[in-house]
Amino acid sequence: MSKAGRLVVLVSGSGTNLQALLDASADPAYGARVVAVGADREGIEGLARATRAQVPTFVEKLGDHPTRADWDAAVAARIAAYEPDLVVSAGFMKILGAPTLQAFPVLNTHPALLPSFPGAHGVRDALAHGVKVTGCTVMLADEGIDTGPIVAQEAVPVLPDDDEAVLHERIKTVERRLLVEIVGRMAREGWTVSGRTVRIGNQSGGEST
Repeated sequence: MSKAGRLVVLVSGSGTNLQALLDASADPAYGARVVAVGADREGIEGLARATRAQVPTFVEKLGDHPTRADWDAAVAARIAAYEPDLVVSAGFMKILGAPTLQAFPVLNTHPALLPSFPGAHGVRDALAHGVKVTGCTVMLADEGIDTGPIVAQEAVPVLPDDDEAVLHERIKTVERRLLVEIVGRMAREGWTVSGRTVRIGNQSGGEST
């Protein structure tokens, strides 16, 4: 059964999910701590949050590498240097390659109830479809687009006057809380994966990741 104590968090923007993890991990009872923050661009608030928390950072820009495969390998090497137990993609806007996904468990979030509305516009697509309930998903990433095994989900109602921005903010509030809860539980209790079923804790069955 896997344990997640050391976290490497990947960001591309403001880093609100990162901040939630930093705040939670300040309590030793949480069971996990952020040991590094990586990004695909410089000058973002996510990196500034890490610096203020005295957490090491690294940046690997896709354009600095001759091929995508070179970037994939460089990102994996930078992550590996911090020996993480779990990698958290927290608003990271690049798809991670096989070198990272095969070496580490990677946790990702999505602002919809997968498998409905995958991709970059989950909130917009849910609104356009006219659903009355949407939500957020925490999953283990694989090489597809929002196709990995689902760890946890929480529903968020769609209100009559919602536009994309208002609904997305309400989903993100739930997403931050759910992500912090799941990372903490994985750190304290471990987890197993059997097929597409992820179990946190000491339930019987499954193969450890």
